[in-house]
Amino acid sequence: MQTLRAGALLLALAPFGATAAGTVTVTFTDTDHYADAGSSRGEREQTLAALGLQMQRLGERYLTAGQSLAVEVLDVDLAGQMRPVGRVPIETRVMRGSADWPRMTLRYTLAGPDGPAVHGEETIADMAYQMQFPRYARMDPLHYEMQMLDQWFRERFGAAP
Repeated sequence: MQTLRAGALLLALAPFGATAAGTVTVTFTDTDHYADAGSSRGEREQTLAALGLQMQRLGERYLTAGQSLAVEVLDVDLAGQMRPVGRVPIETRVMRGSADWPRMTLRYTLAGPDGPAVHGEETIADMAYQMQFPRYARMDPLHYEMQMLDQWFRERFGAAP
């Protein structure tokens, strides 16, 4: 079973002097079996690093000091589907807005100083991903996934202070 640990990479990319807030540790498990995290190994690694970094940023925003969130990503299915372009061996991601919404399956543990740890496993999805006002730049190839993670953090862990 292959496991990609993004924690060290994410810590290296985290801004220096960040305020004291909750911490997020992200683990990507069995990445070769994800439904769709990119069409190549390099793209998959970039995608997972970006998603892990986004979860760390959201943890800084939504978790309180002393809380720690461990997230194990079990599956990723990016918005859209890869389709061939003409007769050349090139593919592009096409979003039709039907059953091609972004999805992720996560297992998480939220621990904090005030009470017992909370455990859960969820499949998060944004079936209306093309009908919402964009909160992230459309030029970001993962803006639908970033928006979905933002919504999940806000609903699951509370409003930002």
